[in-house]
Amino acid sequence: MKYFLDSAKLDEIRYAFDNWGIDGVTTNPRHILLSGKPFRTVITELAGEFKGVDFPISVEVNPHLATAAEMIVEAKELSATSENFVVKIPCTEQGLVATKELFEAGVKTNVTLVFSPSQAIQAARAGAWFVSPFIGWKESSGEGCADFVSSIVAIYENYAFDTEIIVAAVRSGKQIVDAAVVGADIVTAGFDVYRDSFTHPFTDEGLKRFRDAWDKTEK
Repeated sequence: MKYFLDSAKLDEIRYAFDNWGIDGVTTNPRHILLSGKPFRTVITELAGEFKGVDFPISVEVNPHLATAAEMIVEAKELSATSENFVVKIPCTEQGLVATKELFEAGVKTNVTLVFSPSQAIQAARAGAWFVSPFIGWKESSGEGCADFVSSIVAIYENYAFDTEIIVAAVRSGKQIVDAAVVGADIVTAGFDVYRDSFTHPFTDEGLKRFRDAWDKTEK
């Protein structure tokens, strides 16, 4: 399973790339806002930082765009900025019309805000490069996440869809594990979620005991 970082902060992305070997990045309008930088500045920085490296970076069209025609124009502009850019398109009817036309034009898309297997089917049929089912939001509403993702995995395997599944809105190490168990291709999570996934209290306790023993051992 591949790990993408869900962030638009260049310092976090650099650290995760250099130290954790992340395989790509996903952004959204909220992450751009939290970066504290203008949209175009973030896009330019990301395009330049990974130029010449095979490193998918999902960047989203303006969420106010309501028609396929509008989304297609902006998606083509974003795609032309970097060969790494995969354009995020909302999973709406017009978004999927745009996805189909963009696929035919050779523009890679990440269909986002997916909350049902039926939406995921439509995204794959439209030619999405990635599909992003959001699990954190569903879990917060009391819906099961593992069954949701496993249904999409099974459907894609049944019909040999090429679309890769990015499990998104991941909020814990357990959700990373859940995504891996059901066979998702990719998980995207925030910096702190990944950092927490390296730790366990028993690991800390074990190290403490071993250090105490080491200090008491004659050298």
